[in-house]
Amino acid sequence: MYMESIERYLSEVGPVYAALLATVFTWLLTAAGAGMIFFFRNLNRAWQDVMLGFTGGVMLAASFWSLLNPSIELAEKEYPDMSWLPAAAGFVLGAMFIFGLDKVAPHLHINFMAHESEGMKTRWHQTTLLILAITLHNIPEGLAVGVLFGAAANGTDGVTIASAITLAIGIGLQNFPEGFSVAVPLRRHGVSRLKCFWYGQLSAIVEPMAGVLGASAVLYINPILPYALAFAAGAMIYVVVEEVIPETQRDKNTDVAVLGLIGGFVVMMVLDVAFG
Repeated sequence: MYMESIERYLSEVGPVYAALLATVFTWLLTAAGAGMIFFFRNLNRAWQDVMLGFTGGVMLAASFWSLLNPSIELAEKEYPDMSWLPAAAGFVLGAMFIFGLDKVAPHLHINFMAHESEGMKTRWHQTTLLILAITLHNIPEGLAVGVLFGAAANGTDGVTIASAITLAIGIGLQNFPEGFSVAVPLRRHGVSRLKCFWYGQLSAIVEPMAGVLGASAVLYINPILPYALAFAAGAMIYVVVEEVIPETQRDKNTDVAVLGLIGGFVVMMVLDVAFG
């Protein structure tokens, strides 16, 4: 009943505004996760790795079930002789987009040492580099939600408002532990709890911007839709493989981190199949 009411409301307000509301929801869940720093001094490293693994699992499942699969289905109708091209090209472009940002933007992954920072060399504080790493991580998530709302508005077969809402819920679920995972390392570096919360939630502020951009792009340039869906998938997969998985494998908790990833994948898959 509640899902139907939300679906009806978001279909009435238009895809761009719907994408904004959905990504504000994912941002707020990041803030809620970061707010846990007020109640806990630290986070056991094993649990942190499990939570990061869960994040990766959700992103992997969302990349296929919510993005790549609709892209391929759409391409089969519009490009029957080359149905593989939009998905393949969009996927590569999405991965290369994040690859380019990764090489240019200074950042430091969670659980990495200061001398392992990536991107352009800078004298920025380690805290800033940590925040930038998660910010880069959140761009494809917001983009994916926005693209899906735009696709639903265009009447794309296999893509509905419900599937876009489901993706936003999945992204939000993994944003909650992610927000806490950002705040904890900052606390270890001596940052106050209030600043840990502020910086933790700030890392997801790009999601509403990316969501609006994604919805607007596919709404007004309909032919790019299968490419845009695959683009978001490629960007998310790059983040998982280059950032999330390595972060979970740097300590002795590799097995439970993998179980966290499996759990995240199953949760997102069930959400998408059951409600999308």
